[in-house]
Amino acid sequence: MHILSGELIIPKDAPDDLIRAAGGIITRTVLGGRVEVACIYRESRGDWTFPKGKLDEGETFEQAAIREVLEETGMKCEVIRFIGSTNYIHRKGKSKIVAYYLMAADEVEFIPNDEVDELVWLEISDVREHLTWDRDKELFDLLVELPEVKAQAS
Repeated sequence: MHILSGELIIPKDAPDDLIRAAGGIITRTVLGGRVEVACIYRESRGDWTFPKGKLDEGETFEQAAIREVLEETGMKCEVIRFIGSTNYIHRKGKSKIVAYYLMAADEVEFIPNDEVDELVWLEISDVREHLTWDRDKELFDLLVELPEVKAQAS
């Protein structure tokens, strides 16, 4: 395994009220070498997605991703590499950018919390159809093309 980190660069002409967030796509290898991906369900939003959240003051995207994944799933994860980003208009009308990282999970039992109601581990072949948002599906398409994931999935 090799680590390719990256920090998202925000253009100088980005809106002053741009929401900056980060998250992770968490993987684990199970019996037989199969790769599974964690998907979370947020009842308050009625969606299946990946864990993410806003950057705290002074935090890098990677630091925020690690913290948010821990807060939402209870898992302390290792960052493997930067995957890509999503951009969209937040439900409050502001532009939002989210940097995502491929992460490897430790073995921790998920406990529902204020933000996440359910976490499921899915085989790679089942993840895309489980996701609510097209932007998450597009991000997942980037994930499955990464050499680290292709090697594990084959």
